Order: sequence, then C-alpha cells, then structure tokens
Amino acid sequence: MITDAISERLLEGEKLLWCGRPQQGLLFTSRDALLIPFSLLWGGFALFWETMVLSLGAPMLFRFWGVPFVLIGLYIIAGRFILDAWVRSRTAYAVTNRRILIVRSGVFGNVTSLSLDRLPNIQLKERGDRRGTIRFGGLGMGYAGWGWGIWTPTLDPTPQFLAIEEAQRVYEEIEHASRNAA
Repeated sequence: MITDAISERLLEGEKLLWCGRPQQGLLFTSRDALLIPFSLLWGGFALFWETMVLSLGAPMLFRFWGVPFVLIGLYIIAGRFILDAWVRSRTAYAVTNRRILIVRSGVFGNVTSLSLDRLPNIQLKERGDRRGTIRFGGLGMGYAGWGWGIWTPTLDPTPQFLAIEEAQRVYEEIEHASRNAA
C-alpha cells in the first residue's frame, strides 16, 4: 500500500528517499492527559442528564435536547480513537529529493505535497521509543481553534508525519534533502 500510494504520485525524475506510515492501532498523545478527563466528564454528565430526563418523563423537547450531547460524548470518549486509527491505516508518508508527501485514502482522502525548497518551520517531537511526530508549520487550527485536530490528530490541518518510527533519522533526512533542494 505504501509504495503504490506514493509511487503513483512521484514526478518525473523524483527519487524516493524515505517512505513510511504512522503508528497503527490505538494512539495516545500528550494532549489526551487533558482530553480524556474532559471527555469523561462531558459524556458522564450528558448520560446523567438524558437518564434523568427519560426517567422523570420530561417533555419531548428535553428528551431530544440531550441526544446530541450524548452523541458528542460518545465520539470524544471512544469514537475519536476509532476514527483516528482508521484514518492512520489509510495514510502513507514520503520524503523525496523534491518534496514531502502525505497521502490519505478513503473518506478523508487527500494528498498534501510540500516543496523541500519552501518548507515552513519543521518541529520534531520524539518519544523515548524513537517514535515521534514531525510537524511542518506552526500550531494549526487543531490546537488554536479547537478544530477536529485537537480530538483526532490525523485530521489536524497542519501537515505532519504522525507517530513515525525513527523520527530523528527521518527529520535529519528532511533537513539534508531540503538543504540540497535549495
């Protein structure tokens, strides 16, 4: 999947320097230290509200009022992890001698291409197991605007290689390739 998804997007004369995928399965990030307790409080209160409204026989408006909050609670407690794992399973990354490629297939499919000679600020955040995330650009709407990216890292609008193996080595490869492209 990786080679096919990337190779069909290579330009004439472009050479593949590295390709990989994000970590598969369940992925916790540092922001989950705050998001998990918040999601449990939100979901718990929404379920409490809906249970009380239904058991007390409240008017129909009150019964339906809590449903969206329960659904949001279910998403932020568990659904976001499922969606994130699903999107990551359909994602491939590449570094070529000319650009950075991020290829996603499926419902959230898109191709992101960043020219090596015009790369924005590059940030490396590495864990102890040598996995890490390389972000291409500053903090995006996923952080500042509380958009999808805050809950589902793969949907963060800032391009990134999320939870890749040997992140430091890939970072150095990008630095080297970008110096040669300039």
